[in-house]
Amino acid sequence: MSKNKSNRFVPLWMAVCMVIGIFVGTFYANHFSGNRLNIINSSGNKLNNLLHIIDDQYVDTVNINDLVEKAMPQILSELDPHSVYITAREGEIANDDLRGSFFGIGIEFVIRQDTIRVQNVIGNGPAERAGVLAGDKIVEVDDSSFVGKICTNEEAMHRLKGPKDTKVKLGIIRYGEKKVRHITITRGEIPTKSVTSCYMLNDETGYIKLKNFGENTYPELLIALAKLAQQSFSSLVIDLRSNTGGYLESAVQIANEFLSKGQLIVYTQGRAFPRQEFRSDGRGSYQQIPLVVLVDEGSASASEILAGAIQDNDRGTIIGRRSFGKGLVQKPMEFSDHSMIRLTIARYYTPSGRCIQKPYSDGNRYEDDFVTRYQHGEFFSQDSIKHTGPEYHTNNGRVVYGGGGITPDIFIPEDTLNMTSYYKEASMSGLILQFAFNYTDANRQKLSGMDEVKEMEAYLKRQDIVEQFASFADKNGLKRRNLMIQKSHKLLERFLVSRIIYNIHSEQAWTEYINQDDPAIKETLRLFKENAAFPQAPAKPSKDKRIAYAKI
Repeated sequence: MSKNKSNRFVPLWMAVCMVIGIFVGTFYANHFSGNRLNIINSSGNKLNNLLHIIDDQYVDTVNINDLVEKAMPQILSELDPHSVYITAREGEIANDDLRGSFFGIGIEFVIRQDTIRVQNVIGNGPAERAGVLAGDKIVEVDDSSFVGKICTNEEAMHRLKGPKDTKVKLGIIRYGEKKVRHITITRGEIPTKSVTSCYMLNDETGYIKLKNFGENTYPELLIALAKLAQQSFSSLVIDLRSNTGGYLESAVQIANEFLSKGQLIVYTQGRAFPRQEFRSDGRGSYQQIPLVVLVDEGSASASEILAGAIQDNDRGTIIGRRSFGKGLVQKPMEFSDHSMIRLTIARYYTPSGRCIQKPYSDGNRYEDDFVTRYQHGEFFSQDSIKHTGPEYHTNNGRVVYGGGGITPDIFIPEDTLNMTSYYKEASMSGLILQFAFNYTDANRQKLSGMDEVKEMEAYLKRQDIVEQFASFADKNGLKRRNLMIQKSHKLLERFLVSRIIYNIHSEQAWTEYINQDDPAIKETLRLFKENAAFPQAPAKPSKDKRIAYAKI
């Protein structure tokens, strides 16, 4: 009987023990666990509570989702310049260039006077097959007017892109016509190229221009190299100027083509991510070819990985100006609504051990780095480059620096000899681009008959294109300054002619034209001619000199 009584109290005692256990566990968790976890939990609850309070009690109705969308970028901006929040639409646009293709109609366009102007039509793309021509103005999309303030780059891409095999109806006004003609286009896959130019600079030297580092950059490079091989190239220049980067893996694959087996290309390391090394496997087909890599202040991220691997392994010569200085690795993390964050999880280091990330403060500010470089005269003199990082050494013992980009082996200053405030304003205001497009549009039929770039160049110079621009600019707010126009005549003419060539032909034709008198290209060819593309170890002081130094 007493045994049965005691059994009845067992559940009660178990319940009491569980309560005591929970209490003790909570006490110890709160007082003896890491403060970091407590802070994260309490702050997370604080943010959630704040949103609930606003939703329940704020004087006006608030869209909490919009509030969160605006708050997330602010939170991430406190970390570093490259940890960002991206909406679903922004993410789609940002990734198109790197994916290698997207679904759309196949045009390049600019927006002038609140109207889409077709600049180029991609060959054999949906738009070309439907009859769209360069110079057409798109004024309607799917029977709705699309001009005025609503006509922005983002909205245009949103309306013109879409799933494969879907249709979009465009209302187009063609040059010389007043009536709107309607064209229905079936969207298709549009390739995006990383290799924008590939040709021979002379009988021996191949040239490849890389726009970015995307999913298809490496196979595109192999195709370009095969094309140059058919023309028997024996030296190579890879142009990374204004290449803002992309995928680390693509940079590693490309570096692998030029390095011997086992050479370090890059390594990454972060607080939560142990060191990961990327080394060459020795299968590259171009391990011995003389190589030059061109960089400038617009070369960033994956561009700097490739340039750093070539420089630190003494594999080739870097020519140009100091690169951007982005040495942080971002990991994309997508939410259920396809928005995402790109969170910095590690730094990358070149083979010598240097991190080329330039200084930043307050999370997202580079303290006007480009302005500072300009004011210090860095774009015009190598002696003005301010190295903020320690010294490192290449395989051959050459000194290189971290903490602010890749400093080239051979410095090429900006051309300031003929620079004037008139030229700066003309280029930065967009007036040169506007005039070039208007001129192209008005003379498209005649210009389209000129297949050779040199023929078009000679024709445009005979038309006194600079004088025509000066009159156009004067009517559009840029006062004529004859002495400055005369001093900057060569720069103005070069810019104007290059943009008209681009509008009529292609980006490769534009590149070939501007490379004709490019100082970096000239220096590259000189280096190859003198068989000096492979960097040499610095000369060691003689024994006598070392003794003399020791006595001082």
